Amino acid sequence: MYQHVSYESIGAYATSQLPLGDEKNLWVILHGYGQLAPYFIRKFKSQFHEKRLFIAPEAQNHGYLKGFAGRVGANWMTRHEREKAIANNHRFLNQVLAKNLEQFADFPAVHILGFSQGCATATRWAAQLSSPIKSLVLWGGGFAHDLDFSMVSSKLSKTRIWSVEGDSDAFLTDERKQEQAKILSKMSIKKETILYSGGHDIYEEPLDKIVRQAEV
Repeated sequence: MYQHVSYESIGAYATSQLPLGDEKNLWVILHGYGQLAPYFIRKFKSQFHEKRLFIAPEAQNHGYLKGFAGRVGANWMTRHEREKAIANNHRFLNQVLAKNLEQFADFPAVHILGFSQGCATATRWAAQLSSPIKSLVLWGGGFAHDLDFSMVSSKLSKTRIWSVEGDSDAFLTDERKQEQAKILSKMSIKKETILYSGGHDIYEEPLDKIVRQAEV
């Protein structure tokens, strides 16, 4: 008999600063496969500002990147117990956002950025949030294939959405781009594309462009 039990768990996240409660923009950034929050958030250091708060939740599945020792990385889910991992991700991310919004008398604009594997998690999470989302950035990845497309179209109708693509990103194959085109054809949303010269990583120049445009 394969059964399940519910229990309280503790998750970690990194922030660009201690929340002051008067930041105007709050960015939730979701890392890719095998990354850790304290290292991922450093990629956004060029955009740190007292009126802007970055929050990098760390996925709850951890493992050694090679063999049985050495560097550890985290991932948002695997094919094993997939639906339960998605539900756990939502509960964790909802709590991270709620905890940080407690600091604010006037809620900031909320932006979500997913990188690589974090893109699918970002789109699933954004689709179930009750609070408005000003912008959704999908960097080196795309929408999850198992979304309720009509719900996403309604939820993100007023959200500005970007796809950020590197010209030498080995993960953005023609096949994956075609899959995303099919998914987008099922949703009534507008997506903007930002192209940059580089591979599967966060680069300062396109990041600066996105942040400036998103916070207008």
